[in-house]
Amino acid sequence: MQHRSPAAATASGAASTAAAMAPGVSGVEPAVTLDQVPRWSDPDQRLYTPSSSPAAADAADGGSEPAASAFLSFSDPLTGDDGGAAGGGRAGASRFPVDHEINSRIYLWRGHPWNMEVDAVVNSTNESLDEAHSSPGLHSAAGSGLAEECATLGGCRTGMAKMTNAYDLPARKVIHTVGPKYAVKYHTAAENALSHCYRSCLELLIEDGLESIAMGCIYTEAKNYPREPAAHVAIRTVRRFLEKQKGKIAGVIFCITSSSDTEIYKRLLPLYFPRDKQEEETAVSKLPADVGDENGETVIDERKIRIRPLPAGAADRTVPAAPLDLPVESGLASRNAFKLDSYLDPSFMSLIKDPDVRRKEQWEKSSQAQKGFNYARLLGYGDIGFPPLSAAEEYSLHSRYLAKANSLNLSEIAEMKIIYRGGVDSEGRPVMVVVGAHFLLRCLDLERFVLHVVKEFEPLIQKPYTIVYLHSAASLQPQPDLGFMKRIQQILGRKHQRNLHGIYMLHPTLGLRTAILGMQLLIDGEVWKKVVYVDRLVQLFRYVPREQLTIPDFVFQHDLEVNGGRGMIVDPRTKHIYQRPSG
Repeated sequence: MQHRSPAAATASGAASTAAAMAPGVSGVEPAVTLDQVPRWSDPDQRLYTPSSSPAAADAADGGSEPAASAFLSFSDPLTGDDGGAAGGGRAGASRFPVDHEINSRIYLWRGHPWNMEVDAVVNSTNESLDEAHSSPGLHSAAGSGLAEECATLGGCRTGMAKMTNAYDLPARKVIHTVGPKYAVKYHTAAENALSHCYRSCLELLIEDGLESIAMGCIYTEAKNYPREPAAHVAIRTVRRFLEKQKGKIAGVIFCITSSSDTEIYKRLLPLYFPRDKQEEETAVSKLPADVGDENGETVIDERKIRIRPLPAGAADRTVPAAPLDLPVESGLASRNAFKLDSYLDPSFMSLIKDPDVRRKEQWEKSSQAQKGFNYARLLGYGDIGFPPLSAAEEYSLHSRYLAKANSLNLSEIAEMKIIYRGGVDSEGRPVMVVVGAHFLLRCLDLERFVLHVVKEFEPLIQKPYTIVYLHSAASLQPQPDLGFMKRIQQILGRKHQRNLHGIYMLHPTLGLRTAILGMQLLIDGEVWKKVVYVDRLVQLFRYVPREQLTIPDFVFQHDLEVNGGRGMIVDPRTKHIYQRPSG
């Protein structure tokens, strides 16, 4: 088999990058060696930037970014000395520092791995290892011998892996693994099972003395696993494994078969495999709060070993030392030694707070928060007495809501046009439009509306964005209370708070200003201090160009009623003339 070492120079890499990223057809195209696959650290892989992603292209759809004009010269009250604070990241050292040796072992390939000349390819299958549930195209490329050998293995448990010969494939071996079924209720269990799939494949690879592996997306649509959270698990598990075993692995190839997965992996790889200090510093603020333990698995506090302080005087007692005998069968010595190292890792033995003590503290926080409950309700602010969530709890809550939102058809909520995507503001940030008058509280299923909000905001909150809230005539409709707004903010999470540039509120009333003051004092001063009150449509267009917004007709009418004018206003987008009401 032909493959290169991690330090080998790639003479043909630049010339073959374009061909390597094109989808391959198994059984038709010739075998592809590791030299032909784009390496993650190659310079041409850096051509991808967030601004060139499909999401950014979608944001600018329908028109090019506004040219420098009078809009850009208008001073933005959110862009001052501390304007950059809105995008500030989480302080602290990077959890995934730059490691060029590890980066040289990571490759990205667009297509199935069946025509790749590597040591092993990974097949995502079910517990029976049958052909019908295997990765598409594998068995037709490998021949009938693969199915016959799989039938002799006695199946495979979820999260585990088994190895067979590769038969007609250019690879030497096929590693079969069983990904978990996903349910929101068992999010952590599914996440850890998926992490174990990737780790088991890598363990089998080095146990068999192999060095290169091509891995497709083990999670599948049939098992309902959300693709982006699953990609986080896959990439961080490989990173953690290579941190310990990089000397034994020459290459790990992430094989992706769709444009959506391509965009996800190119966006997430710099977070876990930063190629320079700039990417490392950016990753500090972009990484999820929970990136797992030293193996990439999610840590469950209740299952950690808890070490209490010794009783008084116990520290003075001496215990006779005894040799520690660990009998290990010779056939399993390599694998057991690797697992034993992870069990004795100091981070596994870390001291943590007793879960009972933590629950007591949460109860006390909740009790303290409830003291202001009656006052808040008396003022019409609703129930704001529930305790704040930790970063890990917010991330878990957001993941559960997003997974549920992606599994439902919420078209009836979308048709109400309460929230919808706009274009970009004068600085190129994507815009979300919220129409207060469309929020018909009596006719709305609030739980489904929250799911719709999470689903619509998810593409925007990954980077700086802007909200335009049209309060025109909204005072005629019952509006959600502060308790509801606090819950929405918790579900959207810290990424929303960090990347939100500003909220431009058109036609604010005294009641709205009072509510915003309440949110600044009682919910989150950081987010709600980003509010900018805009009294006229013309003023709003200085922040967000008119051609970037779809505005209901009644907003123009309300603007004329409230602000007057010369008797008419012309919509520069539709050229419609709105007459000023008489009387």
